[in-house]
Amino acid sequence: MSVRTLLEQPRIWYGGDYNPEQWPEEVWHEDMRLMQQAGVNLVSIGIFAWSHLEPQPGQVEFGWLDRLMDLLYAHGVHAALSTATASPPPWLAHRHPDSLPVTADGVTLWPGGRQAYCPHSPAYRQAASALVMRLAERYRAHPALALWHINNEYGCHVSECFCDVSAAAFRQWLSERYGTLDELNQAWGTAFWSQRYGLWEEINPPRRAPTFANPTQQLDWRRFSSDSLIALGDMETAILRRITPHVPVTTNFMGFFKPADYRKWAHREDIVSLDTYPDPADPFAAAQNAAQCDLTRSLGDGKPWMLMEQTSSAVNWRSRNVLKQPGQMRLWSMQALARGANTILFFQWRAAKAGAEKFHGALVPHVGTQESRVWREVSALGNELQELGPLAQSRVQVDTALLVDWQSWWALELDSKPSTAVTFYDRLASFYGPLYATNMTSDFVFTDSDFANYKIVFVPNLYLVDDATAARLEAYVAGGGTVVMGFFSGIVDENEQIRLGGYPAPFRRMLGIRIEEFAPMAEGEHNALRFADGGSSVCDLWADVIDLEGASALATFTGNFYAGRAAITEHAFGRGRAIYIGTRLAPEAMAALLVRICAAAGVRPPANVPAGVEIVRRQTEDGRILWFVLNHRPELVTVTLPLAGTDVLTGAAVAGAVALEAYGVSIAQAG
Repeated sequence: MSVRTLLEQPRIWYGGDYNPEQWPEEVWHEDMRLMQQAGVNLVSIGIFAWSHLEPQPGQVEFGWLDRLMDLLYAHGVHAALSTATASPPPWLAHRHPDSLPVTADGVTLWPGGRQAYCPHSPAYRQAASALVMRLAERYRAHPALALWHINNEYGCHVSECFCDVSAAAFRQWLSERYGTLDELNQAWGTAFWSQRYGLWEEINPPRRAPTFANPTQQLDWRRFSSDSLIALGDMETAILRRITPHVPVTTNFMGFFKPADYRKWAHREDIVSLDTYPDPADPFAAAQNAAQCDLTRSLGDGKPWMLMEQTSSAVNWRSRNVLKQPGQMRLWSMQALARGANTILFFQWRAAKAGAEKFHGALVPHVGTQESRVWREVSALGNELQELGPLAQSRVQVDTALLVDWQSWWALELDSKPSTAVTFYDRLASFYGPLYATNMTSDFVFTDSDFANYKIVFVPNLYLVDDATAARLEAYVAGGGTVVMGFFSGIVDENEQIRLGGYPAPFRRMLGIRIEEFAPMAEGEHNALRFADGGSSVCDLWADVIDLEGASALATFTGNFYAGRAAITEHAFGRGRAIYIGTRLAPEAMAALLVRICAAAGVRPPANVPAGVEIVRRQTEDGRILWFVLNHRPELVTVTLPLAGTDVLTGAAVAGAVALEAYGVSIAQAG
């Protein structure tokens, strides 16, 4: 199956991780019958099967997998065949103990869980490459093969290794980045604390030190560790593309996963995939899940993406594993579909009877399928999705974007900052949450993105910024765009060195301000601000002491020595405008501010609906608009939509008022 076919076929792919090696073969035939009953057409197989495929070095046993692939094909189910490299068998560590990962404290992590390998281990890389090659050569022409699923959740448990092999790899990476020690010493600022290096061999990973490690060393270690995970993916992908160039390749990302720069990685994937596990006990779970979906869509530049893993009911790793309420599994699956997915998969097909994840939810639960709520829901969803294939190629409609950057995230959360309470997630949520709550769907953009297609670019935080990105944001505003920037942005360059001349130096001209100093607030401390239109709000966490250099104040502080100074500013720059928010507003005040900013830029919510009702619009290739209306509330809700048409799911007429049951979904099409 070609990359184009898998991505662009008018079909919703449905299924999940399938681990038949955990069950007798007679169970497989029952699985096939149930898969057909549930509308399953795609399963991921072999993810943790290395020890079954290669029980001893070089001793391969593919017979069981041959029979499974044939069985799947005979029953109309496609395979996302994993390379099985995510969890090496015990024999690798036994024969090559230096293949095991080591922590910053020098502790070796042993087999017994999963991912017990150093990303730089020659023994691991050689064994993994050999396995991938054998799999690709054996199944290259099998008709069930639809997709390669390489490894699994890279870095989930071991995202970095501090062993001597990794240290040598780090030195090589640094040599390629900087060329000379003089350049490295300059970038790292090693004149501070007598850290100047005279030999490459003197440099180590940021292992446990007496106090704060060099911040640029830590930042480069983050870059190196992310690149090391990407290099493992590249190693497998190169083999697969050489042997099976017609088969698309993916690996499952984990949304806002700090250790790996997914933007750098995503362009190496044929299809971008997501594992997402929102906590039903979290009141913000729906917004968090939406953000993960929006990120995944954006990483693939708007192309259809795969929801590779979610749970049908509950997970097993939280201290209290709250399950999804009836209807919530379907709701969150439809949320992914609304936000660009063309694939809805689960972990896993059949609930395990042994092992660390035996209490994790599945499509086939421990109680079986008879009189099972979970089975009824997942089989109903699978059959429902079979009717929605034509929706797979519609595109999500957006007018705004939020800028995120992994390198800035890494740098922001290094130690020795004015306030360690300023975090990436807090800054992102303060912007994304109000936009989500008012149903203004956004893309995420990155430092290499084209900003021109968006009316507004929100920058929750860009602590680290290079000259090129700063210039591109300035050009976007000068050309007529609107930028809304959060505090503590534009502070350091790519080497984590302060940009001198008044904060935020690279954005002063665009913003029309100069920040004299930061005033982080103590825990529990608050201030207040007054808006120019007479409104007011409390604020906390942070305050910038701002001098106006052409900007006007939209709000001023009312307390502390900087009372009367600007807290929020607006500046006309070129044909556009730049707004700066120099504190953390109360959520309701932040929401009202963003709504006003959006309205001024010509961006408005699609409809006025009750809180907890989500609306996302997708446009088909022939111009039709599909309104996904999702009720995240546990009670019946009636909403009024500004259209007349048909509910795609039920065929019922839609004209104005639409009643949504608890956790209910409507997909309305105008006309």
